Amino acid sequence: MLERRKRLRELLKKDNILVVPGAYDAISAKMVENLGFDAVYMTGGGVCVAQYGLPDHGLLTLTEMVECASRIVKAVNLPVISDADTGYGGVLNVERTVKEFESTGVCGIHIEDQVSPKRCGHLQGKEVITKEEMIDKIKAAVEARKDKNFLIIARTDARTPLGFKEAVERGQAYLGAGADMIFPEALESREEFEIYSKEVNGALLANMTEFGKSPYISAKEFEQMGYRMVIFPVTTLRMAMKATFHVLKEIKETGSQKDSVPLMYTRDELYKLIGYNEYLKKYV
Repeated sequence: MLERRKRLRELLKKDNILVVPGAYDAISAKMVENLGFDAVYMTGGGVCVAQYGLPDHGLLTLTEMVECASRIVKAVNLPVISDADTGYGGVLNVERTVKEFESTGVCGIHIEDQVSPKRCGHLQGKEVITKEEMIDKIKAAVEARKDKNFLIIARTDARTPLGFKEAVERGQAYLGAGADMIFPEALESREEFEIYSKEVNGALLANMTEFGKSPYISAKEFEQMGYRMVIFPVTTLRMAMKATFHVLKEIKETGSQKDSVPLMYTRDELYKLIGYNEYLKKYV
């Protein structure tokens, strides 16, 4: 796990941006790895929906999120970056959050400055804690990690409730508190992303989610703006849900899945992904 964290740090030093798809369980993480990506992101919202059937309103506990992260870490050899919501409480909770995630082998987490219980970053009605409270959380997170390569990412949700200028000021302050990377959530235009990169002089993460407040911007465009990482947090889940909906609709209406078979991952493809034959050889 120490090697994975060093690898992630090295990837962030490269000239090209690190493109990190979201995974909501072990098999989606394995597919990310199988397609040659360099890292995988465990989406909190995706885990809430896919594994618990719940909205992203801070309803999952630290224990539940750590368990999910642990399964993903064990399933792949990639560096895993995880959503850690608000840190699940105050400063003392943040200390424990860092220790628990670090113990799983996760390579980094992001903690946001929303009031708990939080809500999806691209919805109205968000509230944020004071800048000073978040600075204390960041300092606690940095102090709590054992491995200096464990990435502490500070996410600010201030853009929607308090405006762009406040989001910039918080990004600057969070870097000063020791955060390794800043995640400005729900910026509303390409121009805002560009200005943010110029005003906040540090490593930046962009969130390229669908149906949100941010416009669609390619990884290459983010790279040209100076961003070091871009995540696609719920893309895989949304695609999987749409495909599942269509095949279930077909079964309901026709009593057969036959027309959807050409669109399916085959048995051979699945077995190759999970290493079925390698396991079989051990017992033959």
